[in-house]
Amino acid sequence: PGAGVRAMNVVLVHDWLTGMRGGERVLERIAARHPGAPIHTLVWKRGSVSPALESHPIATSFLQRLPGAESRYRWFLPLFPRAIESLRLPPCDAVISTSHAVARGVVPPPGAFHLSYVHTPMRYVWDQRGRYLDPIPRLLRPVVETRFARLRQWDMVSSARVDRLVANSRLVAWRIKHYWNRNAEVIPPPVATEYFTPGGNRGDSLLTVAALVPYKRVEVAIAVARKLGRTLEIVGTGPLTRSLRRLGGPDVRFLGWIDRAELREAYRRAAALLVPNVEDFGMVSVEALACGTPVVGLAQSGTADIIRGGVE
Repeated sequence: PGAGVRAMNVVLVHDWLTGMRGGERVLERIAARHPGAPIHTLVWKRGSVSPALESHPIATSFLQRLPGAESRYRWFLPLFPRAIESLRLPPCDAVISTSHAVARGVVPPPGAFHLSYVHTPMRYVWDQRGRYLDPIPRLLRPVVETRFARLRQWDMVSSARVDRLVANSRLVAWRIKHYWNRNAEVIPPPVATEYFTPGGNRGDSLLTVAALVPYKRVEVAIAVARKLGRTLEIVGTGPLTRSLRRLGGPDVRFLGWIDRAELREAYRRAAALLVPNVEDFGMVSVEALACGTPVVGLAQSGTADIIRGGVE
């Protein structure tokens, strides 16, 4: 800043820091523009995100002190609103939240402008709630549905705390309007297309890159590969790892989370990337396309923002 101009004091808020997925990549790019800005989050698993993010001061909620919170934080979903509202942000000029669950429901300090980059309204209680209810025993579903209804109400009311909303795709902007009755500007997330480039030898195997959670529908990718008689490589981990391994069989390889260099090679050798779920945007699809890998996805997905059908 020039003489007499004060640098803006920014605080960052994110849902949780337990791995480097798409949301954390976006946070990493935002954090790079605000060196030293504190990051407030529900739960932090040390060493699970990039050194660049962990170089920032990180503050967590009371969930951090609960047994198993670093790996089983999803079990505490009913506590998420209370936990995010319990965060005490220091005085600042602006709060920037990156949110696919509750981060944008944080209570900003007096006078602070709140900008929220929204990957989606809370999918557990809105468009994907059926998939999260499926594994719940039938006798317990009324209780869970009541919890979900309370979370939906909180989600709508707390969205009013945000001064300006940014969506990562047209689909997410539609959800924000539909669920919260708010308008959002669409700004696609940053993707390292200068790193993900064509190269190597392309093979016949298929690829899926996803967290192994219900809404990603990885079981559909397994079924497609089996029907085509192709080997499938799966990059990702999550609570469904064990059940998907049982489903997969000998022609499905589970690679877990791999580093960027290994991921680039996985894209380069794949015949196609399978994206069987409705993506909010689809950073993985952009990475695959940048490597010259065809993408098979759903027309009603956020993926439709970046893919034109039939174009090679």
